[in-house]
Amino acid sequence: MQRVLTPLSEKPLSSGVQGPPAPGRVQGRALALLIAATALLRLLAGWQLGLGIDESYMVAAGRALHLGYFDHPPLSWWLARGSALLLGSEDPVVVRLPFIALFAVSTFLVYRLGAMLASPAAGLWAAVAFNLAPVFGVTTGGWVLPDGPLVCALLGAGCCLMRALPAERGWGWWLGAGGCAGLALLAKYSAGLTLAGAGLYLLTSPVHRRWLARPQPWAAAALALAMFTPVLGWNASHGWASFAFQGGRAVAYRLNLAGPLLVLAGEALFLLPWIWAGLIAGLLRGLRDGPRAWKSWLLCWLALPPVVLFAVVALWSRHVLFHWAMPGYLFLFPLLGAQLVRLAAARPVLLRRAATGSAMLIVVGLLATAAELRWNWLRAFAPGLDPGLQALDWTPLRGELESRGLLHRPGTAIAGNSWWVTGKLDYALGGDPAVLCLNADAREYGITGNPEAGLGEDVLLLGPGLTRERVRDSYGRLFDSIDELDPAVLRFPARPAASVPLFLGRRLHGLP
Repeated sequence: MQRVLTPLSEKPLSSGVQGPPAPGRVQGRALALLIAATALLRLLAGWQLGLGIDESYMVAAGRALHLGYFDHPPLSWWLARGSALLLGSEDPVVVRLPFIALFAVSTFLVYRLGAMLASPAAGLWAAVAFNLAPVFGVTTGGWVLPDGPLVCALLGAGCCLMRALPAERGWGWWLGAGGCAGLALLAKYSAGLTLAGAGLYLLTSPVHRRWLARPQPWAAAALALAMFTPVLGWNASHGWASFAFQGGRAVAYRLNLAGPLLVLAGEALFLLPWIWAGLIAGLLRGLRDGPRAWKSWLLCWLALPPVVLFAVVALWSRHVLFHWAMPGYLFLFPLLGAQLVRLAAARPVLLRRAATGSAMLIVVGLLATAAELRWNWLRAFAPGLDPGLQALDWTPLRGELESRGLLHRPGTAIAGNSWWVTGKLDYALGGDPAVLCLNADAREYGITGNPEAGLGEDVLLLGPGLTRERVRDSYGRLFDSIDELDPAVLRFPARPAASVPLFLGRRLHGLP
């Protein structure tokens, strides 16, 4: 009998013998571990740490659902309020849950952009660097801020756009990009800068400029605008207050040639200087390669408008905050991931040490912050210094005011001396009673807080740092008289008590 020999390449693998993992499988498992581990850490931090000043303000002032708010579009306010209503609690970890979940999605989308740009390994390194950058991994990743939904929506739009551009026809990815763009606009006005970058890409890309003559991009833009229309309606009915507030930050103050350098340095600090340097190197490499490398060219154009604009505005404005340009840096992480793959091949030990050192630096910073919030150790170096009071929930305040008969005192309102103090008070008191903001810059409390309700009443005024002289200068003309009371003492478990100055204004007859 003649034996038929099968070529080795065609022989089936015997049972129990497995080939090498499919491309991307190893990175996929590592990505899942990264997402699960970092989400767990954020949940623990969200459970242990109180709300910061912006978080307290957004949770408390956002109890009433509206189509717009003074500071930002409504999406982040809705997410926090929706979580509180769904789970029946305003505990910090509860209102932070949607933002932690969105950052897990954002990490996956950064990975997808890196994988589409270069390889799954590039996507994984991009996701790792994204989580190691403090401004993303710490604040955007777990705090009640507009940046969480903004980042997730912009990344979704970028992924959809990268899938839509090489297609010959089709509507699905374009409409997906438009829907994500609409969600980004519902999160933060600065999303418009990144979306403008997408339009500039189409204008400068010889390969994809043809899309401007087709209906799909215009339909995507129309969908985004339609989703944003309720915010426009809210602004129109409120004197364009939100646009005026945000636009007013770009008003000229004086020429400051060092302003752009200061802003870039602050952005580097927020990202970690070595991560920032890698992002800028990726941007320069992408610009050097030009439109022929269309994926990196697209990412560069999505990044450029926020990064460049806010550095330029810093020439004359003193109100540029370092995190404003982060939606631009967001799209440079895939480019950084591609560079890190090459570095991993050439100098793997250096890369592992850099990643480990960055993670340890963040952990040490978080532990130091947690220790300060728990024990106020800074008072050993500077008596009276208590920056942690801004990141603590003032929940002991209710019991303190009740014990002194001041909480529901007839004919007496409660007010903070700034928008963030009012947010802290409002969150601590759970909205009962309602609080006022006695400051010309009352933010959302100037619209929904109804400060006129306190006219003719006595007002209990609280605020860290208030002194008799400051109260007299700022509020003396608004009351018949002002009495200084014993400070409100906030007693926290295992932490030194904190005192908040307390004044009682007799008959409010004017507003700041």
